[in-house]
Amino acid sequence: MTATAAAPFDRPAAPFDLAEAGAGYRDLRFSRVAVAGGEAPIARAVAEEVPIALEFDGFGYAVLMATPSNLVDLVLGFSLTERLIDRADQLVDVDVAETPAGIVARIVLAPEVAERTAERVRHRTSDSSCGLCGIENLEQALRPLPALAASSLPDAAAIFRAAAALADLQPLNRATGAVHAAAACTAAGEPWLVREDVGRHNAFDKLIGAMLRKRRGWDGGFALLSSRCSFELVEKAVLARCPLLATISAPTTLAIARAEEAGLALRVLVRNDALLVPTTR
Repeated sequence: MTATAAAPFDRPAAPFDLAEAGAGYRDLRFSRVAVAGGEAPIARAVAEEVPIALEFDGFGYAVLMATPSNLVDLVLGFSLTERLIDRADQLVDVDVAETPAGIVARIVLAPEVAERTAERVRHRTSDSSCGLCGIENLEQALRPLPALAASSLPDAAAIFRAAAALADLQPLNRATGAVHAAAACTAAGEPWLVREDVGRHNAFDKLIGAMLRKRRGWDGGFALLSSRCSFELVEKAVLARCPLLATISAPTTLAIARAEEAGLALRVLVRNDALLVPTTR
């Protein structure tokens, strides 16, 4: 049975420093080879992708391959969608440091949720060579989702409007052609907050973290992602209490099933003239 959880945006974030590291791209040199023959040197912006190690209360938790921008938003959103915190104020501090090997983000959680990190680390590193351990790991991979409260949903016109506007709100992708975007949109289809990253999961975590930091909820709006609809993105949307998730590309069967389980509305394969609405047979 699923349980309805409180919205995560109702508490202020802790006053830690909003550190950033890098602009998200670098200008590199290439040699352009044309079909008609000949070569010419050119410069092109290339999206940065670096390892970012996340340490929670001294535990090495995960290494993300991500774009090094909006890092505190990434940490906040990741902490929520990994269920390490329920609210912004449970993340006490973030220290971001650059090293020769990449970036390390050292995170301090409130004592009330500190035990969650140790428990999740135990499951993530358990030996799966025996049958029971394997079953335990599978159960952790598909943990029950909280049920979303029923609400009115934006119409298709709002989603088409947001999709048409999204390209102009992706400066990093416009420069590099290599990153995903996640946008928070109003019920009328106006994107009001966008985050970008080479990873679709990271872009969505950055968006959720930015909303936590700004103490802004969905307010009848929706999320629009420039990616396929995978089950991990569905779970992030549910844990962020998002009522509707729209994606530019197609869904997977598990994404549809998990969305149905939690009551999340999906709109997929969004184009300028059509979209698909998964239906239950």
